[in-house]
Amino acid sequence: MKWKGARQSDNFKDRRGNSGGKLVLGGVGGVIIILLSLFFGGNPDQLFEQFQGANLQGNSEPVEISAEEAELTEFARVILASTEEVWDEIYPQAGLSSYRYSTLSVFRDRVDTEGCGVGLAQFGPFYCPANEEVFLDLSFNDELKNRFGVKGEFALAYVIAHEIGHHVQLQQGSLPQVQALRGQIPEAQFNKIMVQLELQADFYAGIWAHYASKYSGVELSYQDIVEGMKAASAVGDDAIQMQSQGYVVPESFTHGTSEQRSYWFKLGYDTGDVSKGDTFNHPSLQ
Repeated sequence: MKWKGARQSDNFKDRRGNSGGKLVLGGVGGVIIILLSLFFGGNPDQLFEQFQGANLQGNSEPVEISAEEAELTEFARVILASTEEVWDEIYPQAGLSSYRYSTLSVFRDRVDTEGCGVGLAQFGPFYCPANEEVFLDLSFNDELKNRFGVKGEFALAYVIAHEIGHHVQLQQGSLPQVQALRGQIPEAQFNKIMVQLELQADFYAGIWAHYASKYSGVELSYQDIVEGMKAASAVGDDAIQMQSQGYVVPESFTHGTSEQRSYWFKLGYDTGDVSKGDTFNHPSLQ
């Protein structure tokens, strides 16, 4: 993967010196926290109880950034810029006339998202639709390597491209439509729709990978795509549940199985055709 020297996005906020604030459990923030907890196979009710009692007093102070973290920051900004360049070019395929950029916010441990409550590193990277920001604690790169066994730079690029996929869904209208269904339909049915939403974001990550070398300064090899498929597979609901509790509960899946996640990422990469990503009506997901 070649990326050094490519453009870094200016749509970036360094929040590593800011943390705390009130943990918001209702509204959009509560929804996001629930979704992110499910990403790691956790029980959101238990997580709410855990963090309601936590000390979340805000603070702002200078932080030291290692050379490794500085390089990861540069990498994340380059990948964000690449998604901007790709979606600028292909957005008409998504049925929209122009692409509105997201912002990438880097934080440590916890952050006041100023739109979705307090975000916690334990929940992994996430997208806040209220202010159209992707939030990333760069220590997640170590999580990918140490917990999920995913090596190589592309794994983090896939994660960022997946979250930008949610940003595309916001502009398309599918993300707010799915959010509006929470509490309005049975949980098992909602979870099924959540899987469709997440698999489409995986597909959009593959779409980005298809065009990255053509429209941006990032050059990908097929080995990078293999790493992306491994990353998608590693964070499948079945893999995470088996790792965390020793068994799987399919009706609780919210992101899709390892096979589904790698399949939809690869489909986006292979086709480069946005119209092929209608996961909400695909026969295999009904």
